Amino acid sequence: MTLFDNERLDYVNDSLSLIQRTDAVTFGTDALLLAAYADRRGGRGLELGAGTGIISLLLLSRGKIDSAVAIEAQADFAELTRRNAELNGLADRLLSVNSDLRFYKSADTYDIVYTNPPYMKADSGKSCAADSKSIGRHELLGDIHDFCEAGKRLVRFGGSFLAVYRPERLAELLSAMRECSIEPKRLTLVHADSASSPSIVLVEGRRGGKPGMLVTRPLFIYTDGSHTEYSPDMHYINGNGIFPDEFFVKNKI
Repeated sequence: MTLFDNERLDYVNDSLSLIQRTDAVTFGTDALLLAAYADRRGGRGLELGAGTGIISLLLLSRGKIDSAVAIEAQADFAELTRRNAELNGLADRLLSVNSDLRFYKSADTYDIVYTNPPYMKADSGKSCAADSKSIGRHELLGDIHDFCEAGKRLVRFGGSFLAVYRPERLAELLSAMRECSIEPKRLTLVHADSASSPSIVLVEGRRGGKPGMLVTRPLFIYTDGSHTEYSPDMHYINGNGIFPDEFFVKNKI
């Protein structure tokens, strides 16, 4: 497949090939962990703010969902998701849609909706100009409530909504989920190592769910402060594409 001047081809987990833009936010641990946080359930998935489409590609390649729709407001990134699906032989299972999630409507509902939304408020940081990298990091095309509201519209009753976010904004995420009738059911804080404060939070909610949430033990990515050795949990995740069993809800809460 032809690459443009501002693109590169990377090989990522699950033998996937990924075209990425050199001037935009690239594939990282947050997307990898969010895909691993989803249980194996099959059904239809929907990604909000797809970027390169990597989360949908991982879920499809791992057999966690049967098909997916990826919503992306930036036309060039919606096209990039389409190209990545074609590159990995998943074009028949992944549909890329160029649309603003705040206004996207569908007659269909989905079994699981997942998102790696921008973490920073529109007026925070050194720049909030509407370039690709800023749009990926700042809430220029919707805030966390908009993402949860889209999840409410598009996930079926009883379906799951998954998000990866920053711990310092956790209260906003949980509040937005509840306001949108998505009950938080599972939460995991992710630390670089045992001496570090959490840098990522993973949350799963259920549309129309009853109150009650599992707060799992924390996930440590590395066993050492120099970050040279993955923890047993990360070795398991990298090898199996899913979190260990104790990170999942096994009873009705």
